[in-house]
Amino acid sequence: MSTSIITANGKVSAIAAEPNAQVLAPPIWVDGHPTLQQITDDIARPLEARPGKGWWICFTIAFAALLNLGGMVGYLFAKGIGIWGLNNSVGWAFDITNFVFWVGIGHAGTLISAILLLFRQQWRTSINRSAEAMTIFAVMCAGMFPAIHMGRPWDAFFIFPYFPNQRGPLWVNFRSPLVWDVFAISTYLTISLVFWYLGMIPDLATLRDRAAGGIKKFIFRLLSLGWNGSHRTWSRYEIVSLVLAGLATPLVLSVHSIVSMDFATSVLPGWHTTIFPPYFVAGAIYSGFGMVLTLLIITRSTMNLQRYITLRHLDKMAKVTMLTGMIVSYAYLTEFFSAWYGGNLYERYHFINRATGPYAWCFYLMVLCNVVTPQLLWIKKARTSVVFLFVVSIMVNVGMWFERFVIIVVSLHRAFLPSGWGMFYPTVFDVGILVGSFGLFFTCFLLFIRLLPMIAMWEIKGVVGHGAHKMALSSEDQEEVAVDA
Repeated sequence: MSTSIITANGKVSAIAAEPNAQVLAPPIWVDGHPTLQQITDDIARPLEARPGKGWWICFTIAFAALLNLGGMVGYLFAKGIGIWGLNNSVGWAFDITNFVFWVGIGHAGTLISAILLLFRQQWRTSINRSAEAMTIFAVMCAGMFPAIHMGRPWDAFFIFPYFPNQRGPLWVNFRSPLVWDVFAISTYLTISLVFWYLGMIPDLATLRDRAAGGIKKFIFRLLSLGWNGSHRTWSRYEIVSLVLAGLATPLVLSVHSIVSMDFATSVLPGWHTTIFPPYFVAGAIYSGFGMVLTLLIITRSTMNLQRYITLRHLDKMAKVTMLTGMIVSYAYLTEFFSAWYGGNLYERYHFINRATGPYAWCFYLMVLCNVVTPQLLWIKKARTSVVFLFVVSIMVNVGMWFERFVIIVVSLHRAFLPSGWGMFYPTVFDVGILVGSFGLFFTCFLLFIRLLPMIAMWEIKGVVGHGAHKMALSSEDQEEVAVDA
């Protein structure tokens, strides 16, 4: 039942006839009712205040790991990749495992920035800036591993098809997925970097206006590109943002699909499967959201940003993590079913070896972290518990690293003939470079939250203003219902 009334502006509207009718309030993504000036002060405070003791401790640990990475890579260039635990059976191990892991970490940033922007999801506004920065730093870590795995990294430029007359008839093999990786990841890095920088321009202009003078004001004036905040500027800015989001969205699906082709185009048991592209994309988003949860749970507490990164944001991210984790679990079941139903003796043995062979502990750790752990997120209390979500996010990233290890090493250490079987044992250099890559990642992220705004001020202000406007409209609708009753 409904009735029509004439509102104050002369329009006819249909409303519920029941006297107890309620209008749902819009979701509120910022706790409290901060003013626009207060939003600017809260987000700019970490940039203008001196770093605290906690930041210095984290930065010291991360920078020490980064120095360790420099030493390990320098020694690797001097001695060659023989210092790793590779052998004739396992030619890919920690290096490619780390590469696929870091590419996957970078996927959540583009998903949050581009896809959620196109779907007008307002909960992305508090987390998109940090996720975009995480994408860039993760791709930097990923790009390092193919270069140091080449053996002759000074010849890495040969992978890029520049001027052919400088090398004669020698060209890269465009049929190789390894070449596709170069184009996909470099394109992904370029779009992500442009999208990240473009999103910061209004905030850089705000910091420019707040700076008292000196070198800081000069840098912010240079980076803000003459932003004046006019209606025309905002209109063109939003159009460019949507265009870049439309360009970045296919990259979320294509980049990790192309990475999966490194394996799926071979004939090796465990790799030769068509489920790899969607399976890798879901796993990338799964691990990416796990890293976003890890970073934001730490920074919201240490930077006192609980008002802007609320439990509702963590709940939304936990739901996406649960969804992608279930997709990954389904992919595991599909792989085992295909191996059993396909009747291929080598394929069937490979998956039996995963569960019962010498690397079975890696497989069961992967299942625990990627299959069992996401099921706990069905409980709302678990999704809104900060400590529990932090533990889950760590387990997600551990599980996804071991998933790549299982796919790569366990598939390689048992060849078609027993004479080609062998075991891989990581050396101190394998582990050191893995730890060093985390040092590079966290050093870049810690510098980012000290030098640039980690939350988009202008988007938070838009969400606060939009919510207040909808609340005002909702109160008017409730008054109309009461008058009709």
